[in-house]
Amino acid sequence: MRRQVTKDSFNGQSFYVGIDFHKKSWKVSILGEQYEHKTFSQDPDPKILASYLNRNFPGGRFNAVYEAGFSGFNACRQLNQMGINCMVIHPADVPTTSKEKQQKTDKADSRKLARTLRSKEFVAIDIPDPVLEADRALMRQRFRMVKDLCRTKNRVKSLLFQFGIDIPERFTIGQTRNWSKVYINWLKNLEVNNQSLKQVRDNYLRLGEVQRIELLQLVKQVRTLSQTEKYNANYKLLLSIPGIGIVSAMTFLTQIGEVSRFQCLDDLCSYIGLIPKMYSSGDKTQVGKLTNRGRKDLKIMLIEASWEAIRKDPALMLSFNELSKRMNKNKAIIRIARKLLNRMRWVLIHKQPYTIGVLE
Repeated sequence: MRRQVTKDSFNGQSFYVGIDFHKKSWKVSILGEQYEHKTFSQDPDPKILASYLNRNFPGGRFNAVYEAGFSGFNACRQLNQMGINCMVIHPADVPTTSKEKQQKTDKADSRKLARTLRSKEFVAIDIPDPVLEADRALMRQRFRMVKDLCRTKNRVKSLLFQFGIDIPERFTIGQTRNWSKVYINWLKNLEVNNQSLKQVRDNYLRLGEVQRIELLQLVKQVRTLSQTEKYNANYKLLLSIPGIGIVSAMTFLTQIGEVSRFQCLDDLCSYIGLIPKMYSSGDKTQVGKLTNRGRKDLKIMLIEASWEAIRKDPALMLSFNELSKRMNKNKAIIRIARKLLNRMRWVLIHKQPYTIGVLE
């Protein structure tokens, strides 16, 4: 006689769901505490998954996990609202065997996620609220626009070099990099005999002008965002630190969120990527370049701000000079970036503006 499933049949039992996300479908694996239930495909809809779990395992406790990626955090939020404890894991943190790397399938990936969740072998990443995520998207859009404009400028220089056109010595590196007014006028009035070459130059200049206007508009939007109640107090605290400006302050605030979620400076450095690769075996220890993990935009912002900070803060200038005696300056500035990050963390935790030369 088949036992009838009631609303309390699985009361107190835990189920672990690994989800391998794709745009058109999800591969889902469900594990119990002692067994594997099923692996199946479904449409990419959290409601369908929640309905399946509640229908087949009434009264159970459901835990789900998927890898961070293109899908964002919306599915995680929806699953949590429907009573499923959903988490998101960094793809690099998923334990993977050599066999799984060589025979990678969606089914294997979803099972691996479910097993990892059941064994509690990972730490979930922080899920920002939708408002913070949207503000973060604005800062990342500005970062991408800067890169696009930089590419256009470099393509103009490459075009000139390709056709043997020298840039006059009267233009400094800063003028050519920032596209000063006199440099742009020189480019526009440059005599070019070939019509196609002239059109290519004009197309690049027109594109660059549009990108500059869009970038200016983005900076205005960032400035407006900094004056909102959510950011204004912390924004002013960060501006008290030499080297920190409107863009670097807002990039930090939107990307980090609550700085108190990092227990120590090392955790914050690890999140941003200001830690080196390291290999140690026996008596041999090798320290390499900065890790590839972390937020690239934050890392670049901090290093650029550090070059400015050593000019304005005597304490940082002294540290940089001492470090430069025993290492390359590009390595020394990484150490300064950690010190600058420590100042940013300190002012936000203690809610006090920074005083030059006091905090170390």
